[in-house]
Amino acid sequence: MLTYHLLATGIDTSRLMLDLSMSPHLWNGNRLRKEYPNSPHAQVDDIWLRFQSVDSNVIDEHECIEYPAWHKLHSARHMVHTLLRQVEGVRVGRVVITRLPPGGTIGRHADGGSPAEYYERFQISLNARPGVTFCVGDGAFEQRTGDIHWFNNQLEHEVINNSDADRVVMIVDIRCPK
Repeated sequence: MLTYHLLATGIDTSRLMLDLSMSPHLWNGNRLRKEYPNSPHAQVDDIWLRFQSVDSNVIDEHECIEYPAWHKLHSARHMVHTLLRQVEGVRVGRVVITRLPPGGTIGRHADGGSPAEYYERFQISLNARPGVTFCVGDGAFEQRTGDIHWFNNQLEHEVINNSDADRVVMIVDIRCPK
């Protein structure tokens, strides 16, 4: 069973990283993933670009809405649309930028439920120095700035940042034809 796959390397992330450095107020606008009891994401800062609505009843559990950062981070939207075309996707789900500090971890967990079954999970490494390890299933790889990976998020996975810098990635869920 395939657990992860490298789709691309050398993607230019400098514009989005500049945009992020100029918009520190966007981090942790919603703290649900960070503060959920026993969350594996407790050490992570988030920027939600697209996510399910937390303010209304869910009619379509796969539908995500645009949060303010979606409209402010043009370079992020461009990356998402480029990836959508590359994988011939038909629908964009969650888009979240996460930041894990040096020495931080995202605890071992598996994503479950209907959205994890419906969407494919991609990660665009915006900033990842040597020492950032992503483990999924029984495999592991070192994340590098400019890499795009698909991975099976229904398998247990974790991240260990043993680098000297923040690990910043953009998580993108895309519905792909089977």
